[in-house]
Amino acid sequence: MKLAIITAYPPSKVTLNEYAYHLVKHFRQNQEVSELVLLTDKTEGEKDIKFTEAGCKITVKECWSFNSYKNILSVTKAINTVKPDAVLFNLQFMKFGDKKIAAALGLMLPLVCKLKKIPNIVLLHNILEEVDLGSAGFTSNRLMQKLYGFIGSTLTRLILQADTVAVTMQKYVDILEDKYGATNVKLIPHGTFEIPEEPDYNLPKGPLQIMTFGKFGTYKKVEGMIEAVERVRASTGLDLEVVIAGTDNPNVPGYLAKVQEDYKHVPQLRFTGYVEEDDVPVLFKESAVVVFPYTSTTGSSGVLHQAGSYGKAVVMPDLGDLALLVKDEGYLGEFFDPTSVGCLANAIEALVINEAYRLRLAKQNYKAATAHPMSDIAQMYVNSFNAIIDSKKNEDSIVVQQVNL
Repeated sequence: MKLAIITAYPPSKVTLNEYAYHLVKHFRQNQEVSELVLLTDKTEGEKDIKFTEAGCKITVKECWSFNSYKNILSVTKAINTVKPDAVLFNLQFMKFGDKKIAAALGLMLPLVCKLKKIPNIVLLHNILEEVDLGSAGFTSNRLMQKLYGFIGSTLTRLILQADTVAVTMQKYVDILEDKYGATNVKLIPHGTFEIPEEPDYNLPKGPLQIMTFGKFGTYKKVEGMIEAVERVRASTGLDLEVVIAGTDNPNVPGYLAKVQEDYKHVPQLRFTGYVEEDDVPVLFKESAVVVFPYTSTTGSSGVLHQAGSYGKAVVMPDLGDLALLVKDEGYLGEFFDPTSVGCLANAIEALVINEAYRLRLAKQNYKAATAHPMSDIAQMYVNSFNAIIDSKKNEDSIVVQQVNL
């Protein structure tokens, strides 16, 4: 199978680029994939396709740009040129831009593939029905939220024109089937990027690192976490370091710089900036606790799966998709009310003062993470493509028979 993947890809800073990296890493090792063609966004640096493991040929074709109105034309031209056997879209609603028209035009591409009769699957990481538009940085205006809802429903119907729409949570399957009458939606778990050997759960000497990882400023905000750790220091006297790993959300440029300035008086507060892929293992291994300082959720959490793969205890808000994910996939965490700094402080304290409890959560999360390695996820997509291809062959055969009759 010559498989094309339409996605952002490192060193891109566009959302879901890290997920694409790990998906590609495991697709190229799949025996049924003969060539991967990455139809990616344009970046200044070279695409990161240097893998140590053996695998199939990878071709990179940079053919789209964030917020460009021409993406639908340029990507279609690239598809015509490379002639893939199948196409996988790695999508969320603002994949191709944060401007409405640019985003909408990009999301028409699955329909283009269907019209061209190219087997295609959309991996849809979130659905607008489960996004708090205000907290996620879209809009707080009620009228605009209704407009976004209408636009979102229209775009969802476009995306559902794909042969198969894969989502990472059963709740998303239920909503798409109930609201849109969809019959082509399939649950394929998020998967865990890397499954290292089970860690020894020992931490480096020095302060216990309380870490958060992501793109911050919309529904992911770190002020409450910083203040919560200060409270835990005061109440326990423990040596704690706050590690803010990641960058601003593109919708809130300058957010972390302002936080750094506002909290410059706080000791042992470290901002890492963008974390290169090779540095991610060290970041997690040195952390005692991983915190999710979210006020809402927009889909399955890649960071939770990473935390699990490195055997880390987590502190999570008791809301939305994260709470469901924990239940569905077997993760454990200390929960907190996202509106209360005190509640967050109590959750962090529960883990840093009780090593046995922290280790119990860490070991269970490693167990949950190992249940869905990325190699299995890649195989699920290959199986789904094979089913689509076989179905199309059967349809063509029926048409031929009818014509002969």
